[in-house]
Amino acid sequence: MGPEEVVVQIKRLPGNDDIPLPAYQSEAAVGMDLHAAVQADTELAVGEILLVPCGFSLAIPVGHEAQIRPRSGLAAKQGIGVINSPGTIDPDYRGELKVALINLGKVSVRVTRGMRIAQIVVLPVPRVRWQLTDDLLPTERNVGGFGHTGQ
Repeated sequence: MGPEEVVVQIKRLPGNDDIPLPAYQSEAAVGMDLHAAVQADTELAVGEILLVPCGFSLAIPVGHEAQIRPRSGLAAKQGIGVINSPGTIDPDYRGELKVALINLGKVSVRVTRGMRIAQIVVLPVPRVRWQLTDDLLPTERNVGGFGHTGQ
């Protein structure tokens, strides 16, 4: 049995008919590739952050979020990441989806129209209701923080 499907409305923005909509690249893929909808080739210099449009907007269902994540190939081969990884698209946002890329590599990278730049994953997110208390249940780790396991 496959995973449950979630229907997400997507609106292609004018002038972006040539930009592919997000799509899975394999049968078992979790993330769908996002493509750059830049008007012209743009250099992403070392250490620079570039906000890259994707040419569409979404209506994420309430109770879900869309996460924007780096593509592993771009990250490993060229040092290109998503600066706020994972970026969150909230259910009430209706603007154009844009990806904040950062170049952590050693050379500038050219971002071209239609280039696969990141991936998107849509996930359920429960609403949280805080319950104020004076004591928390203890655990084996308890208050051990950063590096507490020695690794």
